[in-house]
Amino acid sequence: MMRPIRPGPGEDPDYPALKALVIARTGHHYYLDKDSLLFDRLHRRFKACGLADSGGYLARLKDREAGPPEWAALESEITIGETFFFRYAEQFAALRETILPGLIAARSKDRTLRIWSAGCSTGAEPYSIAVLLYDLLGAELTSWNISITGTDIDAAALEVGRSGEYGRWALRTMLPDERQRLFVAGPPAPGAAREGSFTLRQQFRRMVRFELQNLLALLDGGLPRFSDFDLILCRNVLIYFDAETVLSLVRSFGWRLKLDGWLLLGHAEPNPSFADVLDPVTLPGTVAYRPRGAIPIRAPRPEWRPLPMPELDLEPEMKPEFEPAHRPPLAPPPAVFAIAEGPQATSSLDRIRMLSDAGETAEAWREVRVAIDDDPTLAPLHYYDGLLAWSLGRDAEAERALRGALYLDRDFVMAHYQLGLLMISTGRAAEALRILDNAVRIASLLPPQEALPEGDGTRAGDLAVGAALARDALLDKVS
Repeated sequence: MMRPIRPGPGEDPDYPALKALVIARTGHHYYLDKDSLLFDRLHRRFKACGLADSGGYLARLKDREAGPPEWAALESEITIGETFFFRYAEQFAALRETILPGLIAARSKDRTLRIWSAGCSTGAEPYSIAVLLYDLLGAELTSWNISITGTDIDAAALEVGRSGEYGRWALRTMLPDERQRLFVAGPPAPGAAREGSFTLRQQFRRMVRFELQNLLALLDGGLPRFSDFDLILCRNVLIYFDAETVLSLVRSFGWRLKLDGWLLLGHAEPNPSFADVLDPVTLPGTVAYRPRGAIPIRAPRPEWRPLPMPELDLEPEMKPEFEPAHRPPLAPPPAVFAIAEGPQATSSLDRIRMLSDAGETAEAWREVRVAIDDDPTLAPLHYYDGLLAWSLGRDAEAERALRGALYLDRDFVMAHYQLGLLMISTGRAAEALRILDNAVRIASLLPPQEALPEGDGTRAGDLAVGAALARDALLDKVS
């Protein structure tokens, strides 16, 4: 089926003015060189409003009555909501082993902790912090006054956070035993073509509250209540802003920390200029920041010993079934528009990630199937095919797709890891053991700080450790 080609941003004469207005209002300089991605998201709002182009949408944004609610909807649309529990394992290791234990010891008399997750999206980050504190404090938790606040510009994302209900996509790196400990699984709604839900248990949910806030208010002296924090996390938010705004925000965060507090940013966001306003602290696998004059803590890096070159134990028949006739029938996909610029494979992957991160799992899965028809030899497409099928509860299709990704790229570490987790979830411990061993061996050959392809920021060293833990937990089951 031919997919209709809609005009791209270059064919819409009012797009430059709309883009300038959006960036000026939101501060999202992230989109300065990403016209395809921005226009794709704007087009979704055009359709929702029944408008044809940027000119009509500009008029709507400037309308006194229709403008404010539409700005709120647009801000939600253009904010990339990628989030999952315990994202960036090395930062959570630093939180669990150094930062939070140090704060707990320092606050042992007043037993109060104030934590701010700035740009929290759907809440996976502040809830992950809540889980760490719950485990670290144990029975003493009830004698502590714990305040964890998550803020975001996206009202819809905050509602998800308040509900505590997530799909499997947000839990995709979590081992089955840990998922069962933290969440209550629920079936899909009757007749709903979507995955079952996972609701965070109440003891963790009650530790976090959410507020609708725009970080740019900090630059005008706003948010006066947001001060005296022990820990601020602002990860993967600063990428939206220009360099001057980023430095101003980091400076403002520093002012709102207690003298011995901590600031954590995303992996790609630290900048040497931050050292002019905060003291960087090197921890294993990450860099954190503290106010000037705080006692520095420098944890030693663990010695890394790569394992020998592995002989991969792949099953003999790994070839994916590329032909559509071999797939179970799907409902006909909705019309999918292709942006008429840029490499098709990159555009398709970007859109699949965007839909998946927005929680539109079924649509993302339909999109990945169309993309595989266009290019059946691209391993990441089969990887996402597997993750999305698994999220939708279609385990057999997920297994076939992940094995297809490995047939195309036998060194695809994340595919080995996710296939191992899938085998655990389906009760096939012996197969999981072998597949996770492959993941450990391949990851161990890479520099520990190397970011893994399609790993959402996961580093090779952390994947090796996580896969080894999952593998070792299976040994008793297969011995």
